[in-house]
Amino acid sequence: MSKIEQIEELQNILKDDPTDFQTRRSLGVLLLENGYTKEALQHFLYLSKIFEDDSALFYNIGICYEKLKELPKAENAYTKAISITPDDIDSQYNLGLVYLDMQKYEQAIDCFENVLDKDNNDSNSYFSIGLCYFKQGKLDGAKYYFQRTVEINDEDIYAHFYLGNIFKNQGNNQDAKEKFKKVLELSPDYSWAYYNLAAIDFDEGNFEAAEENLEKTIELNPKDIEAYKIYAKILVKNNFLREAQMVIEKAVNHCGENGDLYYILAQIQKMANARADYVKSMNKALKFNSTLSVSPKLVKKELDSFLS
Repeated sequence: MSKIEQIEELQNILKDDPTDFQTRRSLGVLLLENGYTKEALQHFLYLSKIFEDDSALFYNIGICYEKLKELPKAENAYTKAISITPDDIDSQYNLGLVYLDMQKYEQAIDCFENVLDKDNNDSNSYFSIGLCYFKQGKLDGAKYYFQRTVEINDEDIYAHFYLGNIFKNQGNNQDAKEKFKKVLELSPDYSWAYYNLAAIDFDEGNFEAAEENLEKTIELNPKDIEAYKIYAKILVKNNFLREAQMVIEKAVNHCGENGDLYYILAQIQKMANARADYVKSMNKALKFNSTLSVSPKLVKKELDSFLS
């Protein structure tokens, strides 16, 4: 019997007997598991008015609201579940995730610490605390918790990735590279790891390796606009102006019209002495100035100076 058929069977039972609470609960769980979040929520809310001390119901209500991005309501539901069953670590953990999404980092950390008080080897809680510290810019604290994460679960891709970013941010390129390579060992298609390796290679002047990693980045994620920018810089540095122009044109094709891309393209065309193309690209940069990092006033001033 398919999932849809199971749902229809339970719905038919409820039509005959709306007071069959166990069937209603089973239907809510099945609907939630199969992506019918709003429908599942209605059943759980109905039951919660009857079974006011059932923490599992409020836990499921919290999941529904979390999936629907109604975070304050999710917070209330998980808090209710915990008030009924204080040792409910699933609700504690999910409440922490809600606080994390709400950028209430201290409350989130408290929730994850509560989980760790009951299970000191919960790698997900260590990771989540690390993420709280990372988002607050507290890199040393984040590093400790991400390292603790991989000590417990060496296959946590995201913990290795964040550690790589922290090492990179702190100027420790060697350890950063090791972490990004570990990510690729675990997930060969993780484009951001290739991008970060390329960025390190670029900073270190290892342009050949940077190009290889950028090619892989773009292959896996054709919309990675920053990868195109670095790739063009490398080509310009080596005086491959035509190739650099092709890279930016490819970026526009995949990422859409963008002020920064047109401004970079204009600079390449200026170096190639393609005056008409330079003017055209500068005007497009000004047209799409919402995605322009350079002040539009400075771009306009540069263009006016060129035309005078």
